[in-house]
Amino acid sequence: MRPPILELRGVSAGYGAIEVLHDVDLVIERGQVVALLGPNGAGKTTTIRVASGQVRPTTGFLHVAGRDVTGVSAGALARAGVCTIPEGRGIFANLTVRENLWMATHGGPSLGEVEECTYARFPRLAERRTQVAGTMSGGEQQMLALARGLAVDPVMLLLDELSMGLAPKIVAELYEQVAAIASEGVSVLVVEQFARTVLGVADHTILLANGMVRWSGATADIGDTALAEVYLGQGRSADPTPDTTTSPSPGGTAP
Repeated sequence: MRPPILELRGVSAGYGAIEVLHDVDLVIERGQVVALLGPNGAGKTTTIRVASGQVRPTTGFLHVAGRDVTGVSAGALARAGVCTIPEGRGIFANLTVRENLWMATHGGPSLGEVEECTYARFPRLAERRTQVAGTMSGGEQQMLALARGLAVDPVMLLLDELSMGLAPKIVAELYEQVAAIASEGVSVLVVEQFARTVLGVADHTILLANGMVRWSGATADIGDTALAEVYLGQGRSADPTPDTTTSPSPGGTAP
């Protein structure tokens, strides 16, 4: 059997003297969509930062495809196929769609190949190819962020608040693409504020609270009580505001 694409084992991590994660275990298999949910400030974004190499665990281990990569830099993990699409899109707002795609091709496929795949997946971007990205709608910008991530041929996508600020119809379209991406063999970890939306495509769900895993299992097995009363708040969607753990990651401003 092949090892999981991503594993966090007994991970504790934080910022300086502030510990955010406490003994967190997380496993993502190949081609699997895993939803990471929990109340505001639970440590979800910090988990993504650990998984992407932006925050080093104080204890525990990070494995990618069976290899111990604990402490490996974010750049090295990105070259190994771990791609992060941060909260707030992650595009060059002052460049055109085509220029954004070109920026993702260095050392990889040609611009023509990237454009062909991008426009087949997101026909709307073909219509906007010469438009400055910052002038597009939020949904179109998120499509471009996904397209840029896929241009590097990742094995693992880390998505932080994919649906933030978007209309429900656009969110549904984006998650159709997330499901399609996973069906092609790419593993996906999603931190999401709209629990019901991501649960529709997630194979596995992890509920995080106070930096600890409170529930983990097949999405089909999660109960409404755990979602509504324990972690997400009675009658509300998950995380009406972003994770409050916003301390900068080493080496620069946090995404």
